[in-house]
Amino acid sequence: MLQETAFTDMKAESKQQLSGSDLLLQALEREQVEVIFGYPGGAVLPIYDKIYDSKILHVLPRHEQGGIHAAEGYARVTGKPGVVIVTSGPGATNIVTGLTDAMIDSLPLVVFTGQVATGVIGTDAFQEADILGITTPITKYNYQVRNIEEIPYIVKEAFYIASSGRPGPVLIDIPKDIATGLAEVPEDKEIELPGYQPTTKPNYLQIRKLTEAVSRAKKPVILAGAGILHADAAEELKVYAEQQRIPVVHTLLGLGGFPAEHKLFLGMGGMHGCYTANMALYETDLLINIGARFDDRLTGNLAHFAPYATVAHIDIDPAEIGKNVPTEIPVVADAKEALKQLIAQEGKPPAHEEWLQTLESWQQEYPYVYEKNNSQLKPQKVMEMLYEKTNGNAIVVTDVGQHQMWAAQYYKFSKANRWVTSGGLGTMGFGLPASIGASLADKNACVLAVLGDGGFQMSTQELAVIREFNLPIKIVILNNGSLGMVRQWQELFYEERYSHSKNPVQPSFVKLAEAYDIKGYVIQTEEEAEAVLSEVLNNREPVLLDFRIDPGENVYPMIAPGKGLNEMVGVKL
Repeated sequence: MLQETAFTDMKAESKQQLSGSDLLLQALEREQVEVIFGYPGGAVLPIYDKIYDSKILHVLPRHEQGGIHAAEGYARVTGKPGVVIVTSGPGATNIVTGLTDAMIDSLPLVVFTGQVATGVIGTDAFQEADILGITTPITKYNYQVRNIEEIPYIVKEAFYIASSGRPGPVLIDIPKDIATGLAEVPEDKEIELPGYQPTTKPNYLQIRKLTEAVSRAKKPVILAGAGILHADAAEELKVYAEQQRIPVVHTLLGLGGFPAEHKLFLGMGGMHGCYTANMALYETDLLINIGARFDDRLTGNLAHFAPYATVAHIDIDPAEIGKNVPTEIPVVADAKEALKQLIAQEGKPPAHEEWLQTLESWQQEYPYVYEKNNSQLKPQKVMEMLYEKTNGNAIVVTDVGQHQMWAAQYYKFSKANRWVTSGGLGTMGFGLPASIGASLADKNACVLAVLGDGGFQMSTQELAVIREFNLPIKIVILNNGSLGMVRQWQELFYEERYSHSKNPVQPSFVKLAEAYDIKGYVIQTEEEAEAVLSEVLNNREPVLLDFRIDPGENVYPMIAPGKGLNEMVGVKL
């Protein structure tokens, strides 16, 4: 009897108990998390006490919104979920914009928010916010942990949901008493989500139907979106386009999924897309959408979008198919899997030589153009110089506005995951912190943070992080002294009534950079640009470049609100 009692006591002692914070950090290590972007506060102090001893790199942004944008940049470059930790209340509400941005652009994030203790939830306790209610529409899924033992499984499930199917942000809310409480280490469980089974393999009959449509087409076009990048399908897209000799148009977020210098690449489509790409979308008789949302900035007036086309749409999210554009050939599948099956089909290539010749003639006749002016530094010229001097190999991160469009138009992307921008939400302040995540994701890359003077001033505090980690980011400010895209719309559609779009007072961006011990330059001419870029682009130090560009320059081509893709203005000066 004594022996049995002793054995029972030994068995009890062998059952290890850990805090919820310990279980969380162990779960993150199992997911092979490399970096956490986080900001401490009262509700997450137990977690931060464990981070103190963790081997995972922690990056302290100077604002929570900067942290989640940095995580987005990391996710965009690596394809792996970016991880964020913030405290309760204002810490949690400060990441709402980033969650929305990641949701609409399909970026995988796993975000942890602190919460007040379970006993006072619902009492308006200090720094309490109903973050589950706030974020339900802007996350792929969210949780509030109520049992300590559930932490390892919830984390495992969250990473799976964030990165599978159509990627997106997942939020886990952790009350403070859950983080401090103790529990035995639970056994590992396999993920069981019977209600969540993304369709990755395409229906064979639909693949055959699309193959037959291709063989009959006279003017086929592929519209390639970010789904190509999320599925790691750039090589399959290239093989299929070459096999069938089908030209490719990219969405803004899809850039890099097909080589920009390829003879079958037509350019970017949409509001500020090129003439050939937009006219191809207008004239096509078979439009094959692979991984794009058919958003309004791409389509323009839907009554004039691909009016002569049979539309095929390959997308892993069935909710997107037929949502905006009627679709005759729906294919629910991962883009990589669908392209593999299309490549394997035995189908007659389309007889479309005349179509290819027409597209080639449009490209030669209607390229992107801008008016040269020796007295004013042109932003388009700056982007051309950046492309040439980096050999097209940089990771380009942008904010939102005119500079974003000039970067998309004039920097030619030939590799996947080298273009980081806020597409669907159009978030100003995104670019600088996102460049931090991109630089941490690929430490050997040249990272260009292309920003406007307006967006830069929304996140200047993140210069501290760039200096702290000595990230070799080249901060390129296309400075026109205004909120350029707003000013352009006021010029074109509001009778030049420039209501609060011009910035009469600006700091010295160079002195601001120097305050963070980052070298800065003011650049006003092409000659200065040539000299400075030759000096700084190949070094491994951060630098700020304040390009004083023509303040009246507009982004063209442009499709005005309510107009169709065939109604571009500013095509050829």
